[in-house]
Amino acid sequence: MHKPHVAIIGAGPAGLMAALASARAGARVEIFEQMPSPARKFLMAGRGGLNLTHSEPLDQFVTRYGAARDWLRTILARFTPQQMRDFAAAYGEETFVGSSGRVFPKSFKASPLLRAWLRDLQQLGVVLHLRHSFTGFDDTGALRFATPQGEREVVADACVMALGGASWSRLGSDGRWLPVLQEAGLAVAPLQPANCGFDIAWSPFMEAHAGEPLKSIELQACGHVLRGECVVTQYGLEGGAIYALSSVLREEIARAGFATLQIDLRPDVSVEILAQKLARPRGKQSLSSHLRKSAGLTSAGAAVLRESGPLPSDAQELAQRIKSVCLRLVRAHGLERAISTAGGVQLSQLDEGLMVKSRPGLFLAGEMLDWEAPTGGYLLQACFASGLVAGEAAAAFAARQSPP
Repeated sequence: MHKPHVAIIGAGPAGLMAALASARAGARVEIFEQMPSPARKFLMAGRGGLNLTHSEPLDQFVTRYGAARDWLRTILARFTPQQMRDFAAAYGEETFVGSSGRVFPKSFKASPLLRAWLRDLQQLGVVLHLRHSFTGFDDTGALRFATPQGEREVVADACVMALGGASWSRLGSDGRWLPVLQEAGLAVAPLQPANCGFDIAWSPFMEAHAGEPLKSIELQACGHVLRGECVVTQYGLEGGAIYALSSVLREEIARAGFATLQIDLRPDVSVEILAQKLARPRGKQSLSSHLRKSAGLTSAGAAVLRESGPLPSDAQELAQRIKSVCLRLVRAHGLERAISTAGGVQLSQLDEGLMVKSRPGLFLAGEMLDWEAPTGGYLLQACFASGLVAGEAAAAFAARQSPP
């Protein structure tokens, strides 16, 4: 009896989840990964504690996906944040909710979870082929791979592609699949950096502050307001609060050629109180010392304040400037420096099982699809969920193709 055969291309979280779902559904599963080892970007995420998901209610959770929220709603309902926690626990990695609502494994590591996951896949009979780079389809639809031993062709009843976006190319997500799928007739939105920093035309003075944080600030851009923190870089700003605004900032730069970011350096202190403190005699103190002692600004905060233009001598005006520092962002950092990718295969190309409508038997999952999300567990959650949906649908499709 022919056992349904599913090929998975890509051994990141979405691909491994698709493999698990297909194998549990009874398919014979092979994974093809171009790197020498699997899930390299997942392991890199583990260096930051491995933020698996977020604890907020699902109705609020799905709003974090912006324009793709309605499309992703049913997919995320198939594999919820609680199911993510249960998944990790089943592999011996209990999780906890941090003060921000983010969910982490108690070990703060990705490697124990990945090792247990790979062992389970092996016990299910899943075969992992490394150093297999997908190069396209032949005239019959067979999958073509470049390997150290030469070109290889693979015929499967169904295929799940989970090749990631184009950020962190050294870890395997290089976007080389995009022209291949375009040639196959799929509509693909251009890949762009997401969860990225932005360049600002700093003065040379700012170089000394590269790497310093701006904590407990409030940012406004394009009608969006949020609190958080970011980091001064040699070229501009990056970090959590900037990443959360990256999609609207990127779109505004594309529209107008620049984006204006407004920063309240002391959101918990009123203009009036700041003005009273700044009006105290400065004596022989430097301006930096005066700003630190009277307004509570760090050296990085004072430096960013100076970048907004000549500082007024009037205490009231200076307090207002501290509460509303305006900076001009001129470009997004490139894909190589971005955490994730926007753009990809347009969602209208897929059915509810994530199968390409124009190419039956080909399923897509993860970051190669046209959605984006902020950091905070939302990226991994959608990759896992889409992998599960695609893997189950691929196994069902493959079973229908198999002779009795």
